[in-house]
Amino acid sequence: MEVNIFQVDAFSSGPFGGNPAIVVPNSKWIKEKDMQKIANEMNVSETAFVHQLADNTFKVRYFTPVCEIDLCGHATIATFYTMANMGYIKPIPNGIKEVTLVTNIGKLPIEICYKNGEVASIIMQQDKPRSLGEVKNLDELLKVLGVKRNQLGFLDDYMEPEIISTGVPDILLPLRDKETLDNLDVDFCELANVSKKYNVTGVHVFHLPEKNSSIVYARNFAPLVGINEEAATGTASGALIYFLRKNNLIESNRITSIQGYSLNRASEIHCFIEENANSYRIKVGGNANIVMEGILKF
Repeated sequence: MEVNIFQVDAFSSGPFGGNPAIVVPNSKWIKEKDMQKIANEMNVSETAFVHQLADNTFKVRYFTPVCEIDLCGHATIATFYTMANMGYIKPIPNGIKEVTLVTNIGKLPIEICYKNGEVASIIMQQDKPRSLGEVKNLDELLKVLGVKRNQLGFLDDYMEPEIISTGVPDILLPLRDKETLDNLDVDFCELANVSKKYNVTGVHVFHLPEKNSSIVYARNFAPLVGINEEAATGTASGALIYFLRKNNLIESNRITSIQGYSLNRASEIHCFIEENANSYRIKVGGNANIVMEGILKF
């Protein structure tokens, strides 16, 4: 069998930045076991397999090198940037075209933003945010990250981490200063065990420079699913803006998360939150760049 594949840098407008994903646009006839083999062979954090169900409806399955996951933010951005640019989706001159993403957790709307007939950005809505509780054995988690209790929080205020999901559960862990964030000493083997214990994909560690800041710095670690550190994590960024808003750390309905600088792959993830009758709607978006295309034979 032969299939077209694309390597796409998501959450970056230029090559060699952002988080790389593999997109397979025509995956209808690929068996699940072969999807996993392809993801392992490509060896990027996520490979997206697309099955077009209708003109504007797309089923997508996501695989890391070691397992399938229900949703992936950066691979979604990469997928719809590719589908729009390669003619699978009919363009419009200007404005927003909405299409539907079908995942293992349900349907989610995707906004393709056009300017002068070109794709300017992709924005994905995420699942309804859910707070899944606190980390009961905090010392165990801090030990595998090389962090002390007095380094947790925002400015002079202590804050504990929280498990949040906007489609994928992660531990959100706030740090008081960026130096601590930049110099984490992570035991990836033990972190995988801790993640399994709490039934989370990984840990999203972040630093907010000041209250109502327009940017937040973040790093994401998910060794349990084969990703020691990721350059951009869309789902965890959705959980992050929810954490910031519900803890009254930001008043704005948007923030830009800066991630990937520790891997020399700087990413900008635009996060949006809307509140209506005590309910939240979360979106994340950004640009992407196709850096390679080819044919995979297997």
